[in-house]
Amino acid sequence: MPKVVHVSVVNPRPLSDPRVFLKECISLRSAGYEVVLVCSAEQDCTCEGVRIRALPQPAGRLSRMLVTTRQAYHACVEENADVYHFHNPEMMPWMARLASAGRRVIYDMHENVVKDILTKSWIHPWLRAVVSRAVNVGMRGWLRRMAVVFAEDSYASDYPWIHSGVVVRNLPRLEHLLSINPEPSTVPLVGYLGGVTPERGTMTILEALHVLQKRGVSVGFECVGHAEGKFQAEMDAFVAAHGLEGVRFHGYQRPQDGYRIMARCQVGIAVIADIPNFRDSYPTKMFEYMALGLPVIASDFPLYRQVVEDGRCGVCVPPGRPSELASAIYDVITDPQAAQEMGRRGRDCVVEHYSWRTEEEKLLGLYSALLAGASPRLTELRTTR
Repeated sequence: MPKVVHVSVVNPRPLSDPRVFLKECISLRSAGYEVVLVCSAEQDCTCEGVRIRALPQPAGRLSRMLVTTRQAYHACVEENADVYHFHNPEMMPWMARLASAGRRVIYDMHENVVKDILTKSWIHPWLRAVVSRAVNVGMRGWLRRMAVVFAEDSYASDYPWIHSGVVVRNLPRLEHLLSINPEPSTVPLVGYLGGVTPERGTMTILEALHVLQKRGVSVGFECVGHAEGKFQAEMDAFVAAHGLEGVRFHGYQRPQDGYRIMARCQVGIAVIADIPNFRDSYPTKMFEYMALGLPVIASDFPLYRQVVEDGRCGVCVPPGRPSELASAIYDVITDPQAAQEMGRRGRDCVVEHYSWRTEEEKLLGLYSALLAGASPRLTELRTTR
């Protein structure tokens, strides 16, 4: 039984991580691999057949980059695995050591690293371009002996020098989503599921609800996901200042609990800001809404429009425009029959085209190739949209 070590040093709730644990680790374990997840956790344990090797929770970002990464590397060496699969860019210099020693190493690029740096709030704006270029140069050295898993088709064009790997999109597992069938709320509700940040459009949703309120239309809002304290305070202040009713911030929820909350809504919203890393990346929440049978309102980006409009399962609006979002919400909630048909078409579309099933096959194919001693070419394994 081949042994695989996954390394994830960022997520504070690693056993609820949709991509790392619930998709990739579980898929590999089901395929017969021995799977170890090295991550920050309270204690060593085994969950769903995956052995968790716990690292101390870092005190902050600097501690994670300087201390936790070193601890994770040493844990990898001790595990002596057949394949090492890591998920955080700060691990690249450490995992390059393993690759240089002849070990099989995979880097899972969740975000387009060089573009993501350009909008990092914790890097001074004047330094972002410099840091992005420096990291791009470093990646050429660190990754030259590794296979790369891209989470999006679009990422590969920014790294033409990466030749070995596969595109494994972050599409949803449908088993749990399709089994949820609660009674929708009798009061109109819009829903949002995911990280709650200014860039992901939750304040735009609140502003749109205020626009509807001024028009005499009352719509509730179910917001599921973690928000940093400062941004949560801004949202709370906006709700209080404008007397918005029916707004509920649920904070972080386990995926299954979050899905149940979303399933009561009449529409799912993904009006994500127009920044480079988002424009060319699928929002997984969009496919989760569709699997739940919800009509979708998404940002009017070509990538999103291809899914929403071609599948006739929702509406696309320009991000950051509350009035246009308000009009789209109104159109959906005031035509329940059309909304129901959108939801049905969206669910059919996800089942046919956008589920984890096909991505799992590509992931397992990459592992089989590496273990057989092959160097899989990205052009041979890449999915097509």
